[in-house]
Amino acid sequence: MTFDALLQAAAIRLKAAGSTSPRLDAEVLLGHVIARDRTWLYTWGDRDCPSWEHARFDALVAARAQGQPVAYLTGEREFWGLRLATSPDTLIPRPDTETLVEAALNRVTSKTGRLLDLGTGTGAIALTFASEQPEWQVVGVDLRPEAVALAQTNAAHLNIANAQFMQSDWFSVFEQASAPAERFDLIVSNPPYIAADDPHLRLGDVRFEPMSALVADADGLADLAHLIVTAPQYLAPSGWLLLEHGYRQAAEVRAALSQAGYQNVESVRDLGGHERITLGKI
Repeated sequence: MTFDALLQAAAIRLKAAGSTSPRLDAEVLLGHVIARDRTWLYTWGDRDCPSWEHARFDALVAARAQGQPVAYLTGEREFWGLRLATSPDTLIPRPDTETLVEAALNRVTSKTGRLLDLGTGTGAIALTFASEQPEWQVVGVDLRPEAVALAQTNAAHLNIANAQFMQSDWFSVFEQASAPAERFDLIVSNPPYIAADDPHLRLGDVRFEPMSALVADADGLADLAHLIVTAPQYLAPSGWLLLEHGYRQAAEVRAALSQAGYQNVESVRDLGGHERITLGKI
């Protein structure tokens, strides 16, 4: 069977299974199996697919039809042009989070500085920022050691030397009463912000992602509130806190930042036009 025929059949199957991007899913999965990019598939789609690659592709399509995320099936996801390894131990990097990176880069006012990424997961935010600002010192922390190991692996594969990763429950690794507090010019985070009873948790890729990285108490606002009140202890003078949140939470996050004494509080819209990032300066 040709690659074109395989893709057509797979796209039909995935559409019937409920995929919102069946052709793209099929192309990414087949490209992963044969170690070729999508452009190659467009050019050489009339070639026959070897039987062993056909069988492997069929298995991945079957898993995708059951709802498994493409990023977990291929073990990678592109973010800001960087190819990142993924695993079920971390959230899948999403395009909306690039808005957070862009907002952080827009607040850079000096050639050097320090950025802290809380709940780093794959390291997507920290590594992207570090790649754009190679003279900054970037630190990423995560509660889960598996996430820290994955972020370290991504840093090594991308040859990004100005980012380091460590295990920490938010700021806990920096809580040293006998020493001055660590200070950062920028603190960024994409924390858990979904309420436990949100019906979206039963849909799409999030069904397979770690709940600890998705769900927060107080209708999804608990971790956001904790970061807002704690971050000033670790921000340098005129430092910024930038937070990703749900598309209906911007007003509440702005209010919490203002109540905590932050200045220049504002929200930034994502690619879909939703207020996705809220930030403030101390």
